[in-house]
Amino acid sequence: MTLVETHPRRETLEVLQTRFGLNEFRDGQVQVIERLLAGKNVAAVFPTGGGKSLCYQLPSQILSGTTVVVSPLIALMKDQCDALAERGIKAARLDSSLTDQEFRDAMRGIRDGSIRMLYVAPERFFNERFLASVGSLNVSLFAIDEAHCISQWGHNFRPDYLKLAELSKRLNADRVLALTATATPAVLEDIRRAFAIAPEDAIRTPFHRANLRIRSTVVRSEEHYDTLLQRIADRPRGATIVYVSKQKTAEQIAERLTDDGFQAMGYHAGMDAETRSQIQQQFLQSADGIIVATIAFGMGIDKSNIRYVYHFNPPKSLEAYAQEIGRAGRDGGDSICELLLLPADRVVLENFTFGDTPSRHSVGRLIELLCGQSDQFFLSHYKLSFETDIRILVVRTLLTYLELDGYIQATSPRYDTYKIHPLVTSRAILDNFDGERREFLAGVLGQLTKSRKWFSLNMVTAAKALGQDRQRIVKAVDFMAAQNWIEVHVSDLVHGYRWVKRIEQPKLVADEYHARMLGRERSEVDRLGDVFAIASAQDCQAKILTEHFGESMPQPCGQCSHCLGEGPFTIPAVTDREIGDGVRRALDQVCREYPDHFTTARQRARFLCGLSSPKMVRSRLSRHPSFGVCEQIPFEDVLRQVESPPDF
Repeated sequence: MTLVETHPRRETLEVLQTRFGLNEFRDGQVQVIERLLAGKNVAAVFPTGGGKSLCYQLPSQILSGTTVVVSPLIALMKDQCDALAERGIKAARLDSSLTDQEFRDAMRGIRDGSIRMLYVAPERFFNERFLASVGSLNVSLFAIDEAHCISQWGHNFRPDYLKLAELSKRLNADRVLALTATATPAVLEDIRRAFAIAPEDAIRTPFHRANLRIRSTVVRSEEHYDTLLQRIADRPRGATIVYVSKQKTAEQIAERLTDDGFQAMGYHAGMDAETRSQIQQQFLQSADGIIVATIAFGMGIDKSNIRYVYHFNPPKSLEAYAQEIGRAGRDGGDSICELLLLPADRVVLENFTFGDTPSRHSVGRLIELLCGQSDQFFLSHYKLSFETDIRILVVRTLLTYLELDGYIQATSPRYDTYKIHPLVTSRAILDNFDGERREFLAGVLGQLTKSRKWFSLNMVTAAKALGQDRQRIVKAVDFMAAQNWIEVHVSDLVHGYRWVKRIEQPKLVADEYHARMLGRERSEVDRLGDVFAIASAQDCQAKILTEHFGESMPQPCGQCSHCLGEGPFTIPAVTDREIGDGVRRALDQVCREYPDHFTTARQRARFLCGLSSPKMVRSRLSRHPSFGVCEQIPFEDVLRQVESPPDF
């Protein structure tokens, strides 16, 4: 997994210079690109800002078919498409923000060959219209950005990503490229296994960037903001990101900095898309702007001159930390990345982790509901989430476990309901056809049921009534939309599965999966412990971070807090706290009002710590005055104190 010296072929260098306006490759790019052009599957582990995108953009201009790039970052897709267009390279993106017309235009360009690069958001692969459209494409390269999301050992595991390996086979992709900036050895092993990548075709460039100066300071609550303000005031002005963990904090800190003479903008996922876009563009165009943001900001942001990254609240893992500080100094200039550690922040972040773990009862309920399904079945993840009181991401994770363990296999997801708005009359549509095709389309149109503006087409009912394959109906609808005869919206997403082997001992499987969830919970808590360990500066901080990703540094960096003699720091432990009689009385009262919602100690602790569940949200308990009254107390302390059910 080391760099192999390779010289680019003349064609590769010519495309680099003429199409991309660059004179030379960065570290690792030649090794990745030449392997891809030779038909190999490749993994590229480059640090943030290390030039991963060129590794698929350049081959797309040489290979004969379509390059499909999977990315969860809509902002990145848009920015890259715009940047490519400026170079005269056509690329299309397919994500949830596109209109029907934009979707049709993109697919038309892909089919006629004028567009050879297609950016796709992962959720698009749950759209059967999309799958029907791309199924016949010649996919010469299937590139997966943020590939660490496939790994259960990664910091950002996304169950749906595991299906991408199977999807690459389904699309008959000639070659696969998996890209990430944050792969530990265990994560890289998962990536290689999933996409059949040989060890010598996993290219990792050096992780350490000498221009990033890692610092940390342990602060008390009363000096937390003042320390940030002092850092911004005392250091030369430069583009600055301040990372926080809550949306409210982003707004509050931005307002305080502005009041103190440093114009700052808040940014978080709770803002509408237009506002976020405006703030992002303003920051990109500023030489010394300050943005206070949750982790919703930064992924794929192409700004090379960020001079400072401050963590006002700690990241959840060293992988997240590496990504976030990696946004600084992409121009090669010196940049300071400082973590202002408030020890009490550990409580809130750990509690977030505990909020994802379902009860043993809920896991058992999910297994029970699945066991009652027929050999082939469809179900809604959201309905399953509500019925089991398990958060939606955790439902998907448990279903993924069942797939990995060979119990079920996912089949094509589908939308049960298509909303159709006619743009021309039925006669105008049917006049374009004759014979059996006209009769078939007449039957499809005859299945529409009228509402106010839209007609509804229930795919299950229509397929049965017409005695036709569902896929033919989907293709017909897609064709009519492509001709601008109808406008289509889809709803009621359900996921298909089939049983590979039935669960013979559901209680044992539920026990095992609940134990796995508890193990993931402990793993996430340990990740946070790694962040606090690097903040304590017991050793060279750059060395600690580099070794976490499986590399070594021959000597200390000489410029982190430890190397400068500022550390090591003592991080005081959070002391045990009692929840108090007032809290107990409030809990007794809410348990009387909602007895079915608080049958387990974990449910009671989650309520007090402000950790919602689907059942709490549905019952509006997350708006109850007592919800979250113990959010500053460690979850495990609260759990211990509410083990016994209320006495009433």
